Amino acid sequence: MSDADGYQPPKVWTWDAESGGTFASINRPIAGATHDKALPVGRHPLQLYSLATPNGQKVTILLEELLAAGEAGAEYDAYVVNIRDGDQFSSGFVEINPNSKIPALVDRSTPEPTRVFESGAILLYLAEKFGRFMPQAPAARAEALSWLFWQMGSAPYLGGGFGHFYSYAPFKLEYPINRFTMEVKRQLDVLDKRLADTRFIAGDDYTIADMAIWPWYGGLVRGVLYDAAEFVGAAAYTNVVRWADEIAQRPAVQRGRMVNRIFGPPEEQLHERHDASDFDLRTQDKLAPSDEAVS
Repeated sequence: MSDADGYQPPKVWTWDAESGGTFASINRPIAGATHDKALPVGRHPLQLYSLATPNGQKVTILLEELLAAGEAGAEYDAYVVNIRDGDQFSSGFVEINPNSKIPALVDRSTPEPTRVFESGAILLYLAEKFGRFMPQAPAARAEALSWLFWQMGSAPYLGGGFGHFYSYAPFKLEYPINRFTMEVKRQLDVLDKRLADTRFIAGDDYTIADMAIWPWYGGLVRGVLYDAAEFVGAAAYTNVVRWADEIAQRPAVQRGRMVNRIFGPPEEQLHERHDASDFDLRTQDKLAPSDEAVS
């Protein structure tokens, strides 16, 4: 099919066939569980169910940064939710995230277990719980929150828009690729202009806003997301590249990026994380065949 085929939408859309492309077999227009399966529970108060996509990395990066900062209460168990296999539609996962998207967190340190879903909500919950990586002064807090929510509103254009049509669609279409590439470049320009004046996104301090934005836009300019750095002209956004490279050097970021990773080079994978020693004691039985997933 080409752009010129002149698709005419029906008067009422019905779901009568898979749309094709990556993840087509699990996409559906209804919510809820498709099968019964309880979630595993480890020994730590924080239980994370996720995958090392950009959205998943946000949370594991924060957890590793909290531990590096000396917050022993941030110890956590991390379990893989394989979105290609439809794990996000299990009854156990739907119970903690009715939207069936990774990541999802359960905090068992509260009188009754507290569920938190949506990556931005998890970042804010943990930052407030531990009093870290979130400014307390009203103006600085507002700035960090503004950029956190900027990411939540902007990244779907990068992921579900550009990423889908550039990397995952069953065939290339000029119009959506051009449309979403233009928007992604505008977003990179927004970040580049901001980072011309500040070391980090919200100012001089490293915050959850950086942790939210880096896996998406840092990954894009560093060539690890969609293999599209050259296509979007990433080298022109020198301030974004500088910022992305600096954050990539942080040991906690490097560890967080590995957790729940079941694709890419085996040496970058840690399927489950239950203790800091897991990073040193990784064995072949913890590694799975290389695959790709982005959500």
